[in-house]
Amino acid sequence: MRNDVSLVRQNISQHVGSKVMLETNKGRQKALVFSGTIENAYPSVFTILLDSGAGPKRTVSYNYTDVLTKSVEITVFND
Repeated sequence: MRNDVSLVRQNISQHVGSKVMLETNKGRQKALVFSGTIENAYPSVFTILLDSGAGPKRTVSYNYTDVLTKSVEITVFND
């Protein structure tokens, strides 16, 4: 499993600065969908700067294991 986490970390690190669509699974068939930009990729977590209409910008962070367990699904937009 450690190898899988390092692959996810490497993949996300390659897309820092890219626009993404983020779908988070909140359980019981509840999902939230956001769009934003991958801001940073740290050793344990990665951060995404969310796009917001008129409100203040928010930064959210997730573990790489969230991607492995499909709690978070990321779609990278090609520029």
